[in-house]
Amino acid sequence: MILDASALLALIQNEPGAERVQLELHHCSISAVNWSEVVQKLIRYDPDAANMRPALEEVGLKITPFSSEQAELCASLWLPCKNLGLSLADRICLQLGMSTGKTILTADTAWDKLDILEISIEQIR
Repeated sequence: MILDASALLALIQNEPGAERVQLELHHCSISAVNWSEVVQKLIRYDPDAANMRPALEEVGLKITPFSSEQAELCASLWLPCKNLGLSLADRICLQLGMSTGKTILTADTAWDKLDILEISIEQIR
């Protein structure tokens, strides 16, 4: 499975849906760009937030690099996603799901309207 930043944040911050992410964490991936988004949001409250990466990787989370090919696929998602106001980071997560064929776990309810894309999205709450 692929984790959106919102899903990993739910787990780390023990928010609703955390248990769903916990069940899958041992075989999940997150884009390095989305990992950056997670760390950025966490360091507002905890400057040592980036130090949790080794522990997450130890239980199986894989942080995947972002390539120029992925950047191009991500750019092609701008038009179909434009009306939903999805961010660049959102589209990066979507392209990772599309390119791997894996289900994406998210807490972002706007993604429910992405029926125009052939992608499997699962809400954690």
